Amino acid sequence: MRILWGFLSGLVFGLGLVISGMSDPAKVLNFLDLAGSWDPSLAFVMGGATVTTFLGYRLAWRRPAPVLDASFDIPANRSIDRPLLTGSALFGIGWGIGGFCPGPAFTALPLLAPGTLVFVPAMLVGLWIGDRIKARGITDLKGASA
Repeated sequence: MRILWGFLSGLVFGLGLVISGMSDPAKVLNFLDLAGSWDPSLAFVMGGATVTTFLGYRLAWRRPAPVLDASFDIPANRSIDRPLLTGSALFGIGWGIGGFCPGPAFTALPLLAPGTLVFVPAMLVGLWIGDRIKARGITDLKGASA
């Protein structure tokens, strides 16, 4: 049952990305182009998502546990460190260059656009490299471990 709900949640999320235009890299790049042909429509998408998330969390936290699990899985690490800032910067640079973040990139795959067919494999390789780096305990480019 949990797999079914996960699938349905992903389907609704993906449809929302497609309907909002987030799976169109040109629309995303126009949103990021403040000095050129700026398209503010994605700000409304992000604003709507923020309000929905805020309300959803307020409802969820009233429950003793999630509907499909025994307890809430809340990260214990709340520090802002070099790996977090580096990852955030890489994510932003990739989003600005490619016009995709991971969710919309996967929803755009069925379009078989050349940019998507390059971005998704590159993203997966980057994720794999990141996992290898974390597995070795390397937290910066000098090779020092945390």
